[in-house]
Amino acid sequence: MDSVESKPLSGAALGLVAFALALGTFMQVLDGTIANVALPTIAGNLGASTQDATWVITAFAAANGVTVPLTGWLMGRFGVVRTFVVSVALFTIASFLCGVSTSLPMLVFFRLLQGGVSGPMIPGSQALLIAIFPAEKRGLALGVWSITALLGPIAGPILGGYISDNYHWSLVFLINVPVGVVCTFVVLAGMRGRETPTRKLKVDTVGLILLAVWVGALQCVLDLGEEDDWFNSKLIVILTVVAAIAFVVWVIWELTDAHPAVDLSLLRGRNFRLGTVAFTLGYALFFANNLILPLWLQEQLSYTATWAGLVSAPSGMVAIVFTMLATRFGAKIDARWVATASFAAFGLSYFMRADYTTYADFTHFMAPLLVQGAAMSIFFLSMLTISLHGIAPERMPAATGISNFARITGGSFAASLFTTIWDRRETLHQTRLADGSTPFSQVFNQAAHDLGRSGLTAHQSVGAIAKQMVNQSYLLSSIEIFWICGWLSFAMIGLVWLSSRPNAHEGPIAAD
Repeated sequence: MDSVESKPLSGAALGLVAFALALGTFMQVLDGTIANVALPTIAGNLGASTQDATWVITAFAAANGVTVPLTGWLMGRFGVVRTFVVSVALFTIASFLCGVSTSLPMLVFFRLLQGGVSGPMIPGSQALLIAIFPAEKRGLALGVWSITALLGPIAGPILGGYISDNYHWSLVFLINVPVGVVCTFVVLAGMRGRETPTRKLKVDTVGLILLAVWVGALQCVLDLGEEDDWFNSKLIVILTVVAAIAFVVWVIWELTDAHPAVDLSLLRGRNFRLGTVAFTLGYALFFANNLILPLWLQEQLSYTATWAGLVSAPSGMVAIVFTMLATRFGAKIDARWVATASFAAFGLSYFMRADYTTYADFTHFMAPLLVQGAAMSIFFLSMLTISLHGIAPERMPAATGISNFARITGGSFAASLFTTIWDRRETLHQTRLADGSTPFSQVFNQAAHDLGRSGLTAHQSVGAIAKQMVNQSYLLSSIEIFWICGWLSFAMIGLVWLSSRPNAHEGPIAAD
């Protein structure tokens, strides 16, 4: 069977298939965030607590984390096109089943199914986009993928918030159905006769079981740790030990097995190893900040879910425009310089957020995100160009699978870590502020007096002061996180320059 790599598309066929593949990426990335802001609505409608409803997120992330790194094996065994199309079709069916669920256990089960079957969608779309474009236009292919990967995290909270505020929560999942149908049939028709060679590969049963154990345990630690007070909980300690042991055994097994489910030998390549680390850490900082800001806006500043999502909307528009420019001119520039500009812009955007106040308006919140949009536009493109340089075409699905798995896991870890730091630093700052807010404090008495003159009772005045202390405490905690992320972003620049320069004329998958 002929390889997809030997038959790039052109004209209208190229545009249509590229659009369908982009839809596949967008759907999967969107579903990783769209349900987050809808959780209170889902919980209330299904008669469950918000705490129990978090399994809607956990089930999807855990199942997806297990199957993403298996992409290389699945595509080598069944073909890239077939694996991607089946994955999208099953994802569409699972989305429909999520939308018609009538209980929380039923929804969690179908979200588990949805996350499991979606594993090959992002790596598959990435590999096929690179394959259908001519070698000289592979930068454009990565640009198309980057735009859709960027739009998902931005559109998810906006769309999820709007649906929660105006429609039934089931639409969060049912909107995938028409999109999935279009994607399935367009790719199936456009890639007919272009399947990649397949080979009979042994099923690495031990590797699959170990992968499922350590990823599942780690995901549970990340999602339940904050709620269960981390290592003060026996369950969290047990899950952490299980995850650590299973991970070490899994790495040893995959590196020594003749037919590993996940080809970890790719990490021996310097560019792939360094690029994947920088990609993962950079995305982790971005993901954590995108989580904390909407939470702060909704919980402390009384923004609705819709408006909290709209704060980041202009950032997405800037990212799209700059990505189109980057794909046009980026091939002429050393990808390491492009990555440097990206991390510098990320760092600047985080430092700008350190100037936030509790009285900041919509424009003030949005400005740093515009800078972040410029950083995002070249981040994915430069990281993929660096990390995928030197990877042979037949190993591309495995490489993209590992890269995306590391990125997704890094984002989950950063989200849990930074929300924990955020809450604990808030507690510390609130304690310190409370020490000075006593009846013996002149400032406290003056504030209470001024509030009393405005019409508040004594109890209402104390309540207003207490609320302001909480707001200020979360502000101080957020500023500390923004400064940390800014300096870490600049530190990533040094890591990028340890890699070798990708040859622009050879494309991101040229052999060394």
